[in-house]
Amino acid sequence: MKQREWTAEEKFAIVMEGLKGQKTVSEICKEHALSQTLYYKWRDAFLEGGKNALENGGKSSKDKTLEAEIERLQKIIGKQAVQIEILKKTEELFTTR
Repeated sequence: MKQREWTAEEKFAIVMEGLKGQKTVSEICKEHALSQTLYYKWRDAFLEGGKNALENGGKSSKDKTLEAEIERLQKIIGKQAVQIEILKKTEELFTTR
């Protein structure tokens, strides 16, 4: 039997149903035909993501890694721009003589 693919939006809605407490987890799982183990896995991942967002000011570790890479590349571009300007000045000096 093929497993169902759940979208992030569907997972979010199901986890939120359980967190609201208006239905039991058992009822929610029966409605959506999923195991309680899977529900709790999604809930734990959701709560961990929220905790990480609060600890990191809303930025994931992936975001921080990407920002560091952008900063590194910007420094390289800056150095290359300076080198290009130096080469242009050097060329001007030799061509005007």
